[in-house]
Amino acid sequence: MTVSMLTEITELYDIKVYSDRGILIGIVKDIILDTDEQSIYGIYIENTNQDLVEGGSAISVPFRWIKAVGEVILLKKFPSMVKVPQTKDQI
Repeated sequence: MTVSMLTEITELYDIKVYSDRGILIGIVKDIILDTDEQSIYGIYIENTNQDLVEGGSAISVPFRWIKAVGEVILLKKFPSMVKVPQTKDQI
């Protein structure tokens, strides 16, 4: 999927993102761009599904994992559970 398939990048904001199993992961809050390649690197999702992402933490998903974009975003793959590494402040 390339950026040229989309009318505007802003169309990705606030779209619901679903796993390959049809489970809601969260909603797109930002887009991660690769300015060197002039392409979308990934999507940034906040307030994620706590059943899929530890603590409902914000995550980024590589754009190459996206299977389809329409009224929702459907991923080709997604881990059964995303563990969030602890920072020094949390220890």
